[in-house]
Amino acid sequence: MILDLCPSPVLYPHYKKENDTVVVVDVFRASATMCAMLHNGAAAVIPVADIEEARRYKQEGFLVGAERKTRKCDFADFGNSPFDYIREIVTGKEVVFTTTNGTMAIEMGRDSKHLFIGTFSNIDALADRCMNSSDRIVIICAGWNSRINMEDTLFGGAFAEHLLKKNEVIFGSDAIRIALTLWQQAKGNPQGYLRQSDHYQRLIDNGAEGDVAYCLQKNTVSVVPCYHKEDNKLRIL
Repeated sequence: MILDLCPSPVLYPHYKKENDTVVVVDVFRASATMCAMLHNGAAAVIPVADIEEARRYKQEGFLVGAERKTRKCDFADFGNSPFDYIREIVTGKEVVFTTTNGTMAIEMGRDSKHLFIGTFSNIDALADRCMNSSDRIVIICAGWNSRINMEDTLFGGAFAEHLLKKNEVIFGSDAIRIALTLWQQAKGNPQGYLRQSDHYQRLIDNGAEGDVAYCLQKNTVSVVPCYHKEDNKLRIL
């Protein structure tokens, strides 16, 4: 198995190969939020990159989660916190979802053989799914406004370490080696390590620091959101 990491969505054309399995990761917070939706019974997540498209869905009566620059959009039902999507509200519903970074990364990778959503909260289930999906896996880090960030790269290293325990893995580029080195430095206290990061500070500034511990906790769910090209929706199967 070949494992690689694309540190920003805008770089994906340089990493893209035919028949790849793509893992989109947005640690703070879209990946954990989408996993929470499906874990809590949502029928599907409809990811959209464009905020105006999300607004149109809202006018059509859909439940909509929308966030820009860490804040909930004024027209939306929910923001980008995994705690927003409680079972009593989302069970059986399709939820439209747009975020600053995560849904753009999905847009970039949607033509891949398989596209999964991954983060710390589903790392075990994700590893099991990826080992049965493809000979080459590329992690697309959502980053921040097309720039590299620490937390998504850190997850790439954690995932690499995880796969190395389960299978023979060949690293596709220096990007995944860098990520593994970062994780080896941080894994004793990831939250403490990330306190110096840009996005951690944004969450603090916007009153969302409470989501951080949840987003860094491993295996809180066993679902793997999978993108279905035929209708552009994320489901568990």
